[in-house]
Amino acid sequence: MLDTRPLLLKTDFPLLKRGTVETLQVNLGYKCNLSCTHCHVNAGPTRTEQMTREIVNLVLEYLNVRPVKTMDLTGGAPELNPHFKYLVEEAKARGMEVIDRCNLTILGEPGMEDIAAFMAEKGVTVTASLPCYSEQNVEKQRGKHVYWESITALKKLNSLGYGAEPEKQLNLVFNPDGINLPPAQVSLEQDYKSELKSRHGIIFNKLFTITNMPISRFGGMLLAKGLYHPYMSTLRDSYREENLDTVMCRNLLSIDYQGYVYDCDFNQMLKLPLAINGRPKTHLSELLDKNLEHNPIITGEHCFGCTAGQGSSCSGSLEV
Repeated sequence: MLDTRPLLLKTDFPLLKRGTVETLQVNLGYKCNLSCTHCHVNAGPTRTEQMTREIVNLVLEYLNVRPVKTMDLTGGAPELNPHFKYLVEEAKARGMEVIDRCNLTILGEPGMEDIAAFMAEKGVTVTASLPCYSEQNVEKQRGKHVYWESITALKKLNSLGYGAEPEKQLNLVFNPDGINLPPAQVSLEQDYKSELKSRHGIIFNKLFTITNMPISRFGGMLLAKGLYHPYMSTLRDSYREENLDTVMCRNLLSIDYQGYVYDCDFNQMLKLPLAINGRPKTHLSELLDKNLEHNPIITGEHCFGCTAGQGSSCSGSLEV
């Protein structure tokens, strides 16, 4: 696969500094049952990297000493990690909001049939990828049969109270197909709600629109098709300075499956670790007694993806 990393390291993106860490985003491993074209993690069924119980306990130790509000679980498919339930239970016992970044189809995989009920019982927020409400567009990005498997999973979540009960939040994620920026989040959310309700009787809380990042699998596709420079021109031309105040890296820490720390999930995939005390990379074990407020954020050309147009973060558009 062609690699965009060398093209992204040199940048004139504005300097950023951290605020208070409010969200700990934990990548539980790169193993996934899908291989989506827009995946910036390059996850898939053949990946074997998984966070160990030792590192999971280190994450919990960090939560014991730092006032983090939210734990955001991602992957790969985070549910495939054998310590998923343990980490969720321990985080909820500490009074945290827990978000599961779910690809939906995982809920129907053998051995995963009880995960939806478990998350409902614990009040886990499910943020689920559904790149379109139409079958053709979903399967173009994510593969055959994924659309109907996703619809089945959404109906299962609805039957457990997701989308209807306040403590069972169900959010969907839209990724564009190709080199376009996402449309306005508010209007697209209305379309999603209308279409999914009328076609399948499905309800959900919010839609998040997320810009595709020019890294990993999507970045390789851009290079292979000669679309990298046009896409970067689109991101740069759509840059909005006001989005700098609310980019996710100011208040989020990204932890990889080995426990190393990054300013965001995208930097993790580009092997651009958080810098502290001049060290080449930082392990979570080194941060138990450190306040990262005002620490410089490592930036690259990909950061224009978070500040283009309406802005993009793990919680969707930066515009309100």
